[in-house]
Amino acid sequence: MTDRQDASTGQIVDGQAAAEVTEISGRPVMHIKVYSPYQVFFDEVGFSISAENDTGPFDILPHHHNFVTLLDACELIIQTAQGEQRIRISGGLMHVKADNVIVFLNV
Repeated sequence: MTDRQDASTGQIVDGQAAAEVTEISGRPVMHIKVYSPYQVFFDEVGFSISAENDTGPFDILPHHHNFVTLLDACELIIQTAQGEQRIRISGGLMHVKADNVIVFLNV
C-alpha cells in the first residue's frame, strides 16, 4: 500500500502499517482516533471505547457494525494495552466503520 497524508494532522503515514495490527495478546483491537480541528487527543489501537449519547451510555468493541452518533458531554473511556485512557468532552460526533472509530470534537 502507498503512503498517504492524514487529513487532520498533515503527516505522511504508511497505510499498510496501520492496517496490520488486528489483535494484541490474542484480543481483537480497533483503531481509535479522537481529535478536534487543532489537536489530536488519541490516535492508537484499543480494545474498546465507551461514551454517552442521547439514549445513554454505550460501548464500542472490535467488529462493531457501522455506526454514527452525536455524543453528549461525557468522559470517553478507551481501553488499551497500556491501560485505561480518559478524555472529558463537551460533545462530538462518533463514526464507526470497519474497526476504525473516529471521534470529531468541537464540530
